Amino acid sequence: MKSNNEPKVGIDLGTTRLTVFGCEPAEIELFQRLSPHFRVTPVLIDLNITEDTVVLAKGSQCISVGHKAVLSRNTIAAIKKVGVKCIITRSVGYNHIDLNAAKEMDIIVENTLYSPGSVADYTLMLILMALRGAKSTIVNVEKSDFRLSTLRGKELRDLTVGVIGNGQIGKAVIERLRGFGCKVLACDKETMDSSFGEILKNSDILTLHLPLDETNHHLIGYSEIEQMKKGAFLINTARGGLIDTKALIEALQKGKLAGAALDVLEGEEGIFYTDCTNKGFENSYLSQLKQMPNVMITPHTAYYTDQALYDIVEHTLMSCEKFERKYIK
Repeated sequence: MKSNNEPKVGIDLGTTRLTVFGCEPAEIELFQRLSPHFRVTPVLIDLNITEDTVVLAKGSQCISVGHKAVLSRNTIAAIKKVGVKCIITRSVGYNHIDLNAAKEMDIIVENTLYSPGSVADYTLMLILMALRGAKSTIVNVEKSDFRLSTLRGKELRDLTVGVIGNGQIGKAVIERLRGFGCKVLACDKETMDSSFGEILKNSDILTLHLPLDETNHHLIGYSEIEQMKKGAFLINTARGGLIDTKALIEALQKGKLAGAALDVLEGEEGIFYTDCTNKGFENSYLSQLKQMPNVMITPHTAYYTDQALYDIVEHTLMSCEKFERKYIK
């Protein structure tokens, strides 16, 4: 990409123009390689969409945004003003987009599906690392301390895993868990009322795989953690807002929970995907969790595989082409 002010245009096919905001270097090559197979001309911009940058979408009826971009009512109004009629988010979740505002302004919002194996594999890795206290071991070895940990690990086959969210990713997690011989309890939004409490009470490990919306913010809070087994582990590779982080920290401090592995976190915006080595960051929850030997934090990277990235770009182009066929022709 030449510069922030010089968008990179893909092969001009004389077809639907798609402005791609927040386009990462790895995505550029894929958009350029795959676009000739679709009736779509991508305009690739490394800036995230804001009320100020939305002008770069002029001439496009479709735009693509990443999950890091927050599309407020004002931003969506600016999007409509420049003639955009379809927003395609390069994520499964919509929680960064004001869907009510988009609906009121007659703007279509589409999400993007990708290989569920990316997040499912990562979830299993986090579960196993949490059970074996991998963070402490790795940190100690880096300091040349090669003694065995005072805490012994647990074997997954002896445990019960609660999977909250039974969509594509949740199903892929369950499929992988079966190979370990553990007991699996699962529910989705439709069955949560009848089974959520039992899953909380009986799970040694709880892993979250729900999209975040207004109905499940802080799904796991003080009351829910109180219902969990003493010594249980909490895994989150979905969205940070599903967990009341303050309640989680207190439960870890008191020993109610044995540990947590979090690929997502409340307040991660503006911190994850940036280098804070020298400038630091402002998030007291993250600062506390980083210091805990039984908590692993990774920067929203579970989805990030070659296959998932390919799927995201391909499905974005497919959605744009579908929009053209259905609404333009």
